[in-house]
Amino acid sequence: MVEAVTVSVEVRERTGKGAARAQRRAGRIPAVIYGDKQDPITISVDDRELTKLFHSPRFFTQIFELNLDGEKHQVLARDLQVHPVTDGPLHVDFMRFNQETRIVLLIPATFINDELSPGLKRGGVLNIVRREVELLCSPLNIPGELVFDLEGLDIGDAIHIGATELPEDVATTTDRDFTVATIAAPTLMPSDEEEAESEEGEEGEEGMDGEEGVDGEVVSEDTAVPDPSDDGANSND
Repeated sequence: MVEAVTVSVEVRERTGKGAARAQRRAGRIPAVIYGDKQDPITISVDDRELTKLFHSPRFFTQIFELNLDGEKHQVLARDLQVHPVTDGPLHVDFMRFNQETRIVLLIPATFINDELSPGLKRGGVLNIVRREVELLCSPLNIPGELVFDLEGLDIGDAIHIGATELPEDVATTTDRDFTVATIAAPTLMPSDEEEAESEEGEEGEEGMDGEEGVDGEVVSEDTAVPDPSDDGANSND
């Protein structure tokens, strides 16, 4: 289960684009708390604190406990608007929840014991089909990650969602035992260095070959070839 992160927030008295811009100039990000059949509350969050939380890979699966003048609100971040140039946060929606709430979330998949996989030891490749898995979760029991063990897996083996145990009140959004990853056969491609060495070797072999003379004999540049006219001159003597 993901532990709650406490965040201090303030009530935002004014709403609208002008008030929101004023909040951002003051170093605070406009936000709203809604859901659980209660009235929405307009709030603001410290810009630096929200930016730090926003860059966490689990921002949308993290439970936040918002402290509003001593009153605690357990929420999930459900929507975040960012600046198109700076990617800085502009507005965030926080959703209240209760024990009956169920939400669809993308949970990251991680793989362990790759050194104990015979297939990977023999040069196989871990082909990840789903880096994130869509799950129907209770907000009170959101898994931080789904762990898949690669021990004993060989080339051609597949890792299915059933290979990991899901927490209580957590289920996949489909009944299929779908594939999360496979151990694929290696693809052998010559490296640039190997190709360069091969070309150099071929050039060296060609350079060692001499010119062929008469009857296939190798003749060097220093070897004189007899002139047939000399034989005719000697015969007249």
